[in-house]
This record gives sequence, C-alpha cells and structure tokens, in this order.
Amino acid sequence: MHEESALLQFAHTLHWYALAFMGVVYILRVTWFVRRFKAGGERQAATGIPGMTTPSKGVVYSLGNIVMPWAMESSRKNPLFYVQFVAFHLGVTSAILLLFIIPLAPGILENQAVVWTLQALIGASFLVGMGRILRRFGNKHMRAISSPDDYFSLILLTAWFFFAFLAVPNSTANGEWHLLGYFFLASFFLFYVPFSKISHYLYYPFTRYYIGKSLGHRGVFPIIRDPARG
Repeated sequence: MHEESALLQFAHTLHWYALAFMGVVYILRVTWFVRRFKAGGERQAATGIPGMTTPSKGVVYSLGNIVMPWAMESSRKNPLFYVQFVAFHLGVTSAILLLFIIPLAPGILENQAVVWTLQALIGASFLVGMGRILRRFGNKHMRAISSPDDYFSLILLTAWFFFAFLAVPNSTANGEWHLLGYFFLASFFLFYVPFSKISHYLYYPFTRYYIGKSLGHRGVFPIIRDPARG
C-alpha cells in the first residue's frame, strides 16, 4: 500500500468515467446492430447427418472455434501464430484485470506469485506486440492491407503493455510515472476503442452465432471428419 498523489487519484477516477463512456457507446452500437442486421431465413431444406449437424450444435461449434486451432486452416499451418494469439489475448485480459485490482483490491498484489504471473502474461503480450509491429511494417502483404488505425492501435497497445508490466507491483518507490502512463493510456483506449477497428470483438458473438446457425442447418457445422464413423 502507498499514498497516492492527486494526479494518480484523478487517473483512477478518469478510468471509471472512460469505462462508463465505452459501455454506453457499446450498448448503442449493439442495439443498432441487432436492429439493422437481421439473420436471413434458410432457403433450403436441412441437410447433413440427422442429429449431428443441427443449427444449435452449429452455433456451439462456431462459438467454440476460437479454442479449436485444429479446426482452422491458418492455425494448422502456422501453430506459432495461434500460440502468439493466445499469449497476446491472455496479456490483454491480465492488463485489463489489473485496472480493477489496483484501485479496488490492491492487497492481491502483495502476493508475489500473483505479481510474477501477471508480469509473465503481460510481458509475453508485449513481446508478441513488438513482433506484430515489426511484421506489419516489414511484410509487404501486411502493409498493403493495413490502415493508419492498425498501426496506431497496435503501437499504442504495445506501449500500454510496457506500462502495465511496470505497474503490476503497484509500487511508487521510483515514482508514479509508470502507473500514470498505464491508467491514462487505458482511459484513452476506452474512449478510442469503440470507434476503432479494435472493437471487432464486440460483433464476434453475433457473427459466429449467425454463421454457426446457418452452417449447422446446412450440415456443415460441426465438421464431421469421418461421417461413416460418426
């Protein structure tokens, strides 16, 4: 525990306002999305193996596809990319969790094992972020499909991981600059993300639901590798 400066207290307060702002924007966007885009009705009879490839099972399979790297061609051919994907998003989750731990339950960070675990996860995501930056600048195919938002978001997010890694111990022994950088960058992201490409995750459940429902009806999802054996 340590005494916080007025600026750091303001950074904590700003985070809550930014979080509320993002929540309101997301509610409005989801409301618009479900009203604007309706799932089309099926125009063909159900196909596939009865009882095995149904719309409901297709939805479950589609939503769970993210944790089934063997079901995605890109992951099967490049397993390292999937490992990086997992590491990156575990780091994102840890850095977000830290935003709530520091102001609400700082005592948790007195456990050194928790500190080391969070730093390992966030540190790994920082390294993945650096690799993605180099790949986006160095690969001509990535440059061709990248927008300014892609570069800006990735660089800023990787910088946030850097500050988050330093902020994990929640110590001000060497000043508050790392904690201030961590919280102010987080607040900026909460204001910025709803209007950037990062918000793609907001629509993930909806798109995977529609895809799974349709392909389950058509007998495609879940994928049956050997129908003769079931």
